[in-house]
Amino acid sequence: MRIISGKNKGRQIITPTTLPVRPTTDLGKESLFNILNNYFFFDRVTVLDLFAGTGNITYEFASRGALSVTAIDHNKACVDFIHKTINKLEYQNVSIIKSDAFLFTAKCRHSFDIIFADPPYDLEGIEQIVDNVFTYRLLKPNGWLVVEHSKIRDFSAHPNFYTRRTYGKLNFSFFVEGILENKEQEN
Repeated sequence: MRIISGKNKGRQIITPTTLPVRPTTDLGKESLFNILNNYFFFDRVTVLDLFAGTGNITYEFASRGALSVTAIDHNKACVDFIHKTINKLEYQNVSIIKSDAFLFTAKCRHSFDIIFADPPYDLEGIEQIVDNVFTYRLLKPNGWLVVEHSKIRDFSAHPNFYTRRTYGKLNFSFFVEGILENKEQEN
């Protein structure tokens, strides 16, 4: 795993093989950040990374100078690894919380510019995370939720669904706060 851009560009991060994770591939991560780069100034965004795992996406946002990145994971080994890595990289803009993503999104009262969720591909009920984000207004106006998932998931019926991008077995579904208003204005 490597950091693609920013102050730690090219930095390799070796993750323990014992972590129960499937990190986003470098190709997928590069494609995702190429898309986001067209819509956001990274040094002006607040980010929530759900199911943070190794911290792969967290480090990328932090390296690019995000105002703040909040990483959520329920696995103690993952949380400990992220703590160790953010200390080593000297990121002052990252906080890590050990919590279940479903509970966190139901109780959180902060809003973010970008929320990234990379749950296990076979996790049941991931739609609840998407619903929680919009029910509890976790996105700022024009904020984006990005969910990484397998090809069998289809979020296109969700009212805030924007688009889906596929890179091999990896899929990103994008949701936008305010998409309903934008669709209504187009008609």
